[in-house]
Amino acid sequence: MEKYMKIIQSVLVLVAALFGLVTIIAGTRVLLGSDPGYIVFQPLLIYNTVMGVVYLAAGIIARRNLKQGMYVAAGIFILNLFVLAAIYFLYTKGSTIAIDSLRAMTLRTVVWFVLFAGLWWLNNRKKSYGVKPDA
Repeated sequence: MEKYMKIIQSVLVLVAALFGLVTIIAGTRVLLGSDPGYIVFQPLLIYNTVMGVVYLAAGIIARRNLKQGMYVAAGIFILNLFVLAAIYFLYTKGSTIAIDSLRAMTLRTVVWFVLFAGLWWLNNRKKSYGVKPDA
């Protein structure tokens, strides 16, 4: 069972790291002048680009320490949820938030919820199998 848990952990780590890398690349391109095809809300663009670095770091942390990675993923999910709520509020009040930005932020929030849930499940599974979870 330990082998399968390591594989699952590796997949979650890979998703987190790749998601971070793609976010950094996409955000940097737009910051450098590439047109994404919709109105860009600059504070959200900066937030997402910075969070791309955090996503990448979260992947590295989750690889080294499952429990700490789980906590980082939970923090990212909560931060993204707050930002999603804020831009949704601005969108409903007529601010220049593109619907594409809402969709992308929803995707980010869901991805990090799934990553947190996967790491939480894995951490609890290790405990139930008597495998010492990371401290």
